[in-house]
This record gives sequence, structure tokens and C-alpha cells, in this order.
Amino acid sequence: MGFEQIQTEQHGGVLLITLNRPERLNAWTPKMSRELIAAITAADQDSSVGAIVVTGRGRGFCAGADIGGEFATKLDGRDPKPSPAPTSQAPDPIADWVQVCRQAKPLIAAINGPAIGVGLTMVLPFDRLIATPSAKISARFVKMGLVTELASSHFLAARCGWGAASWLALSGDTITGEEALEMRLVDRCVDDVDLIEVAMAEAATLAANPAPQMKMIKNLLTQNAFGVNLAAVQAAELEALELAYRTPEHREAVTAFIEKRAPDFGSMR
Repeated sequence: MGFEQIQTEQHGGVLLITLNRPERLNAWTPKMSRELIAAITAADQDSSVGAIVVTGRGRGFCAGADIGGEFATKLDGRDPKPSPAPTSQAPDPIADWVQVCRQAKPLIAAINGPAIGVGLTMVLPFDRLIATPSAKISARFVKMGLVTELASSHFLAARCGWGAASWLALSGDTITGEEALEMRLVDRCVDDVDLIEVAMAEAATLAANPAPQMKMIKNLLTQNAFGVNLAAVQAAELEALELAYRTPEHREAVTAFIEKRAPDFGSMR
């Protein structure tokens, strides 16, 4: 299967997926999302694959949505909403990113640099998050005049608790991988040189277990540990996003990003 914005390579029972837009710090695009879903879905149907690792090529994991290209063209008054993130916004149910992740074989994120916005929320439904101590991690949607998505208003609190989740979402603060470990947002920190080796070793451990039982366990964890309707969570987020996309604050945030300056939200109060 040929891809343009990701690369895949199989090592034993583990599929390694690498986000492959290093010149843009692997910034998310709709095409990248479609390719990720296709790769994970194919791996899920491949009996030779037992677990999946996702990482980024170059200096970053995923620096968020590709604002310079994707968002800027949406601010001309005709269509103020950027192309949808990989959520149930897509008409095809299989394109529900959270559903894909929670129903797939075990997923491990090897966060090797900036994981900003969707670069973070896309991996929150994974089974294991491993980061380097210096990784830069942020749910900075508020800084862009937007709100959390991909059920991250649930997953943030589920992973690191109410207080830490509230701070991360309301402040848009950027933390290091080491700080994320202290918050329990990520599960493990390892040095850059060891990141992929550790992630692949952990994935190999999972891949040695029976696939049907692991999928059943994942479903049970989704249903019982979370105890919420993730589709309803995403629907509420989407409703808020529809409003946020059309606010002057979001327009100012995108314009400021393109003009390489700090946004001025104070004058809008």
C-alpha cells in the first residue's frame, strides 16, 4: 500500500507507522488522517501484525494541524471552518478516529518531539504513550480560539485527572515529556536514542499475546473504565467547534499565526 504522508514498515509482529512530513514537523492534514486510518485498518486485518507503533520523522511527532496551508484558505468568508479533524465528522463511520483506535490492535505512540493540538489528541485514545523527556506537549486549542476535540475533553481527564486536564485545556500551556509523565498524561519517558527501540519492544510484548483477547480487553476497557458514550462526547465537542470556528477569536488566532505575532484577544472582550 503506497502512502505519501506516512511510511510503514513491519518488524516481526509490530507495524511501525511514521508520520512523514518532517519539513512541517509532521503537521496534520486530512490526507495524513486518511492514510493513518487506512494503515491501521489494514494492520488490524493482517494476522501477521500484533501491535502498532506510531512516531514522527525528524524533529517532531506532530506539530498540530497544518495551519499555514489548510486553515489560511478558510478565512475568506466563504468557509470559515477548516477541514474536519479525524473524528466522526466524516461521513464514513470507519473514519471515526477514536472508534478506529479503540477497536484496533494495541497502539503505542512514540512521541519524539512536539505533539501539539491534534498531534496530542490523536494519540490520547492509544493504549500506551511513550515520550522523550524534552518532547513538547500541548492541548493548545484555546490559543487558536477553538475547543478540544477527538473526545479529548474526556481522555485528558481520564489520563491525568480533573485538575491537570483543566489546566492543560484552559491554559493551552506547553509542557515537556518529563512534566507530562509527572502529570500521568504519558506512561513513560525514555531518552531520544532509545525511544523507538523501547516502543517497539513494548509493542512486541503485546504482539505476542492473542489478538482476539486483546481486542476484547480493549473493548471492555472502553466500555467499563471510561463509562461514557464517546460518540456523545465527540458530538458535544463538534457542536462547540462549529461555533468556535466562526468566532473572531479564531480568525484572530489564525491570522496572528500566519503573521508570526501573538494574538490579541484582549481587545475582543
